[in-house]
Amino acid sequence: MPARRETPDRRQTVVYLETAPQGAFEEHGPSRAILDQRAEAFVPYVLPIIVGTTVDFPNRDRTYHNVFSLSRVKSFDLGRYARGESKSVRFDRPGVVRVFCDIHSHMSAYILVFAHRFFAATDADGRYRIEGLPPGSYDVTIWNDGKVRETRVARVPDGGAAELDFVVR
Repeated sequence: MPARRETPDRRQTVVYLETAPQGAFEEHGPSRAILDQRAEAFVPYVLPIIVGTTVDFPNRDRTYHNVFSLSRVKSFDLGRYARGESKSVRFDRPGVVRVFCDIHSHMSAYILVFAHRFFAATDADGRYRIEGLPPGSYDVTIWNDGKVRETRVARVPDGGAAELDFVVR
């Protein structure tokens, strides 16, 4: 019996600062993230990471997959591999990386690579939170399904927080 295909959650949005506050580019330890292959889909559909992150691509399906990208930010081809195997790629430059499976043309995902840590993916209810912002004004951008949808200014007061609501159309 073939695996049930998951529908990528195209509602998932990434919210990020266009420019980061001072100190945002300080060294941080190595990090890892996972972009699963299951039910002939990449999960999550959108994966935001910071520069220097290694992404693991485990195959949890009964079929072979071949993960690749032709993106300028990071071009790679992991070759075919079976269920239970995993391959990895380190992302060293900021930008958008589109990921595909050479065997299953309906499989695609996005990896957004940021030079700073001030970003967040929305949860199932569309909520997000960006922690640790010092007081100031910031251009906050929302990105959804391949493109920037809106940018707004957020003002964070001393000892406070800013709240922005977006509607993705």
